[in-house]
Amino acid sequence: MQTSQSPDNLRAIARQSRLQARAGSLASPTPGRSPGIVQGNVAILPRDWADDFLRFCHLNQKPCPLLTVSRPGEYLLNELGDDVDIRTDVPMYRLFHDGKLVDEMPDISHLWQDDYVSFVLGCSFSFEEALVSAGLRLRHLERGTDVAMYRTNIPTTASGPYSGPMVVSMRPFKPADAIRAIQITSRFPRVHGAPVHFGDPAQIGIADIAKPDWGDPVPIEPGETPVFWACGVTPQSVIEYAKPPVCITHKPGHMLITDRLNAEYSAF
Repeated sequence: MQTSQSPDNLRAIARQSRLQARAGSLASPTPGRSPGIVQGNVAILPRDWADDFLRFCHLNQKPCPLLTVSRPGEYLLNELGDDVDIRTDVPMYRLFHDGKLVDEMPDISHLWQDDYVSFVLGCSFSFEEALVSAGLRLRHLERGTDVAMYRTNIPTTASGPYSGPMVVSMRPFKPADAIRAIQITSRFPRVHGAPVHFGDPAQIGIADIAKPDWGDPVPIEPGETPVFWACGVTPQSVIEYAKPPVCITHKPGHMLITDRLNAEYSAF
């Protein structure tokens, strides 16, 4: 999507969103926020658990497209923008112990350790902008809700302790619009790319499309078909199986807003 604002203006707006997150005043999901700007999924792991996870991302690039990985203890992610602090700039974090969710919080500075390695993965919110620009309607944006996300029966490729099913996000379209959405999103391989499935949810292990595992339910109107993209919440599903002693992630839908432009991640 081409925006009417300059890259500097887009980055200035993104920085304001990060400062709101840093201040604890950005508590809502971030779809549609900071148009033109890349948002990222987050996973933070101890160093001893990081190498296998890095390999997991390389083996599963569809759900886990890496934008950057930090050095141990590094919390300023300069590759993603000016003064991007992984400890404070995500609107809401999730804390896992031994694979179990134990808490949510807007700041993890008090939990930070020198051996933590941060992973930031591409997010489908980047290609949503291109879909809207092409005139396709996204119901969760129109309703002001989070996208619907589901655990599937699609296996990931294991790496060390990391394995488990892929998570997908869903957007409903009429058939002609679904074809257009597939064409558009295929141009964004670094932010999940083309869908992994469309049509019958049961074929990928989704028993009830009205009950997403994460996010908010999105109604499917008569004549529409659900379209499913690989989702960067997959690591949170995998963490349940791997059971690292500690892991910190974003709350689904509450993404790290970077300074990178969506246009940088288009293949065309």
